[in-house]
Amino acid sequence: MRANVGDQILVHSRAVGIPEQTGEIVEVRGADGAPPYVVRFDDGHESLVFPGPDCVVRPH
Repeated sequence: MRANVGDQILVHSRAVGIPEQTGEIVEVRGADGAPPYVVRFDDGHESLVFPGPDCVVRPH
């Protein structure tokens, strides 16, 4: 997985009734766009994300 600052990340829910999370990548800590990413989610919190198979990166 590769991403750039400003790209969106979508984290699919693994349980029924729990909404998907979306956020903006604000920092790329890996080499050449590789994870981990610092993500600012739509609810305002920031987190260090190591994306798994339930994540999709949408280019800016």
